[in-house]
Amino acid sequence: MGALAAAICLTSKGQKVLVLEQHNVPGGWCHSFHIAGHRFSPGCHYIGQLGQGQTTRELYEGLGIANELVFFEMNSAAYEHCWVGPNRIDIQACFDELYSNLSERFPAEKKGLSRYLAMIRKVSGQLALIPRMQGFWDHVTIPWRTRHLGKYGLFNLQKVINWYIKDPLLKTVLTIQWGNHGLTPDKACFPYHAAVMDHYSNGGFYPMGGGSAIVKAMTNRIKRNGGQILTAQKVARILVQGEKNKRAIGVELANGQKMYAKTIISNADPEKTYLQLIGKQHLSAKLIKQIAKTRYSCASLVLFLVVKMDVCKAGLDSGNVWVIPDTDSKSHYKKETDKSPNLSRFFISCSTLKDPTSFDGIHHTLEVITLLDNTLFDKFKDEASGRSKAYLQYKEQLCIEMIESLEKVLPGISDSIIHKELGTPLTNVRYIGSTNGCIYGTEKSFWQIGAFGYQSRSEIENLYLCGASILANGIAGATYSGVQTAARILDSTQAELLKPDLSQKLRVYAAEDASQYPDWIKRKISQRKGIKDL
Repeated sequence: MGALAAAICLTSKGQKVLVLEQHNVPGGWCHSFHIAGHRFSPGCHYIGQLGQGQTTRELYEGLGIANELVFFEMNSAAYEHCWVGPNRIDIQACFDELYSNLSERFPAEKKGLSRYLAMIRKVSGQLALIPRMQGFWDHVTIPWRTRHLGKYGLFNLQKVINWYIKDPLLKTVLTIQWGNHGLTPDKACFPYHAAVMDHYSNGGFYPMGGGSAIVKAMTNRIKRNGGQILTAQKVARILVQGEKNKRAIGVELANGQKMYAKTIISNADPEKTYLQLIGKQHLSAKLIKQIAKTRYSCASLVLFLVVKMDVCKAGLDSGNVWVIPDTDSKSHYKKETDKSPNLSRFFISCSTLKDPTSFDGIHHTLEVITLLDNTLFDKFKDEASGRSKAYLQYKEQLCIEMIESLEKVLPGISDSIIHKELGTPLTNVRYIGSTNGCIYGTEKSFWQIGAFGYQSRSEIENLYLCGASILANGIAGATYSGVQTAARILDSTQAELLKPDLSQKLRVYAAEDASQYPDWIKRKISQRKGIKDL
């Protein structure tokens, strides 16, 4: 998504752009695929800030793709459900409503809860100011305007929430979204987590057509601007010229073909970019040291299911579900004794409830995700060809265990499965090319983000980076990274590249209220269910 956003910005300013994608479809984590006619979007589960004047809406309208997009707002009364052991607690699409709900459930925590949510708003708001700083006075006043960010920036999430909240269950609910960046509260950078929580402070939204709808809108825009996109084109290396003042001059594909350009942007993660595509011989000692110290985010298991059952009756709606057996998050990734993944903690997304146009009236599609240490599949990563019997057996056992865990919260689902497939870290390596199958790029710890993280401009002239490892993970974060990389190349600003376009208007409808749907959406729903227009 970073590369596609950069391509839109560059082509809109008259640059000649070629996008090379190693997979057979563009979009990275945002692409979609089908199993037996049912669509899945492995990296698109919800997006925030799509209200009028909010950042993601401004992003899509500024890129000129909003008119091609339709989003469904997930259950605003509970766009997230926290199932912690026997407890069922909802997260509402508004901080004020969230406070009202949680303070009623935890009356002894009212004061601390109010102060904590206020601090989340302050810190995330101040973090959002930084890319908007332009003039002299902006930079002069930034220490004061970001004073809360500076005060809490060095602390982890666990330490900060402990200052305000005492109840373990409430702490778990308020930190549940650490799954969106992959670092447990005792390790997560508080400002980064605050930004993630604020991103969804006005609810969650899902694109009609899944993640591929966003990809299609972006690729259409690139083509209209005169850019080109080639798929199934794996880049083998970036061509570098010069001994001292090194500069990138092009790329060589896996088939040996060479292409030359005045600017190269890599959307691959830093390790792939610098060690595999560039090579240590072209890197400074300082950069090699940084790469050696870099930690990558967690990986995941994603269980893709097609089920024939009434999932609403079983307790699901358009909101996400976080299932956790207890309030201890430290043992999430693996059991320390045998390094096996902990499958009792997982995330449930039902895309056929989020996007009513995808429901055929009979089958629902579920994506069940559990996070795990990104080294747990290392023993299989060097298999020369195909997949070994040991890998397939391990994968099948994990699939069985995940379904057993799911059965405990959705009784009867085991007998309702029509199709199933399990994605592993090696699946991520194959289709996304991520280091160790990581799902969020570099680990978002304090020393690996912002000024301490990898920058869009590399030490090699004409070579730039974008993507989840450069600015932030997630669809919006990765997309914004592409805009900022293009701004650096064009010697421009994010604001300049995302100027308001009054001709662009994003359409948003409620996932669970069909009364406001236009006729064309109603027809689409009817056609998917095989109902003829009367």
